[in-house]
Amino acid sequence: MKPTLPFNATLNNVAVYQPGRPIEEVAREVGLPPGDIIKLASNENPLGPSPAAVAAMRNTLENLHLYPDGNAFYLKQRLAAKLGLEPGNLILGNGSNEIIEFVGHALMGPGADVVVSQYCFAVYPMMAQLFGANLIAVPAKNYGHDLPAMLAAITPQTRVIFVANPNNPTGTLASSSDVTRLILETPSSVMIAMDEAYVEFLDEPLDLVSLVRDGRFPNLLLMRTFSKIFGLAGLRIGYGIGHPEVIAALEKVRQPFNINSIAQAGALAALDDVEHLRRTRANNSAGLRFLEQSLHELGLETIPSAANFILARVGDGKRVFDQLQRRGVIVRPLGGYQLPEWIRITVGTPEENHRCVTELKSVLGG
Repeated sequence: MKPTLPFNATLNNVAVYQPGRPIEEVAREVGLPPGDIIKLASNENPLGPSPAAVAAMRNTLENLHLYPDGNAFYLKQRLAAKLGLEPGNLILGNGSNEIIEFVGHALMGPGADVVVSQYCFAVYPMMAQLFGANLIAVPAKNYGHDLPAMLAAITPQTRVIFVANPNNPTGTLASSSDVTRLILETPSSVMIAMDEAYVEFLDEPLDLVSLVRDGRFPNLLLMRTFSKIFGLAGLRIGYGIGHPEVIAALEKVRQPFNINSIAQAGALAALDDVEHLRRTRANNSAGLRFLEQSLHELGLETIPSAANFILARVGDGKRVFDQLQRRGVIVRPLGGYQLPEWIRITVGTPEENHRCVTELKSVLGG
């Protein structure tokens, strides 16, 4: 018997997000021990979480019968100090995905336009559809954001423009001049939601925090995460950086206690683990160089990446993904991103990178 519940009509157009497959699930499916499988699908930190974060999280366990600090006082204070901001410039989310959802609650709805790039993070279109907004997808340029074209696509009904820099899933980096122009010329009535999930991997990132600090662009919201370089993806914690009045509006749609005690403790300790960040950057830089060179030696086209992953054009992405998975290597097929000929490979440890290339060579026929 089918349900006759009157579901919201907007759900008809919303796809279910498909994450990178977990190791345990693949192990059951292909019949391999979990220890024989490597996951290079979700842009996670191959070095694991910060040791300081692990120690701090263990110290919270005996107090799990108590609700967490709903305002995350200590974490906000530390973040604000590191960024040169006030705690009122910050909002915490259950992953940066929840920050995107806050934006949807606050600004999207029927009649509103949302501008994105062709190859953008899947959650942006999902949120627009969920809230009944009209999605304007601007064709990509060299697989990345065409920011001048996105600026030109803004209409009187536009409420949000999403830009990921570096971009997921393609790893492309928009030029500083194009980003600056976008911020200068976007109408003040349009939120610029700048997703900086991978910004810590850049050697010379464009400093947008200073624009929030001086208050000249109250429509600019930066979104960051502890999932990537900090290695805390399992905690689900991210944050938004913006004008205090914008943050106050987003706080109205935030669920109470959305950041648990363990996540707060882990993030707080990870912020100051400079050595873990240094090792992660070094591993990523060397890994990107190795993967790019090795993929080119296999005759594969790649897209220059500024993040912790790289795309490779392998022909039938789904077939290659399936065959690698049977060999114990999980990568990400990109058919859902309109890139069916490509796979995305996260930078792993040196051993994981070598194994991935070896297995890919076998799958492609030597």
